[in-house]
Amino acid sequence: MSILDRLSRLLRANVNDMISKAEDPGKIIDQSLRDMRSAYTEARTEVAEAMSQNIKMERESNINRKLATEYEKKAEEALRGGREDLAREALRRAQNHKDLAAGFDEQRATQTNTVDQLRTQLRALEAKIDEMESKKTLLAARQKTAQAGATLDRVSGFDKAGGAMDAFDEMEQKVAGMEDRNKAMSDLRRENDIDAQLRDLGREKDVDDALAALKARVQGEQSKPG
Repeated sequence: MSILDRLSRLLRANVNDMISKAEDPGKIIDQSLRDMRSAYTEARTEVAEAMSQNIKMERESNINRKLATEYEKKAEEALRGGREDLAREALRRAQNHKDLAAGFDEQRATQTNTVDQLRTQLRALEAKIDEMESKKTLLAARQKTAQAGATLDRVSGFDKAGGAMDAFDEMEQKVAGMEDRNKAMSDLRRENDIDAQLRDLGREKDVDDALAALKARVQGEQSKPG
């Protein structure tokens, strides 16, 4: 399983667990980044180990090739000395070391391919971490905006449970009702004042008429001969 596959499984497990617990989105982002950095450290260790194994196999291959060459020289010396049996044994050992060198070369080729793949995954993981880091600030800003919107909804009474705005509207309606009643009472008082003034005007006329009649009667009485 590749590094990225293991990381993907790890992130899905951790994130799903945090989501199920209704964790804060910011915490989920931070945890994901911590997991990715941990996986990156692990990946670097794997790459370093694979590269060290590659170096070791190259060294073993070189050693065996050198030993094969030395045994070939010994075989030649043994044959020149009339020891065909020793020459045969030396050639057998030379062949064994050649086979070992070839095996190490083959394994090193496979290991080199693995190292290349690991390094590619490592670069991809590093790029993904950089991408997540750059998105972290944006996601945090989006989260704050969403939280502000939720707060506004609660204050304005736009959510299902109602809110402060409902109470404000109700109070405003009560005040408006009081103002309407006060205006109505004021209008009634003004109408009563006019009626009173009109009634007073009528009474003054009656008084004037009575006074005029009284004057006329008095004057009439004074004008009669004694």
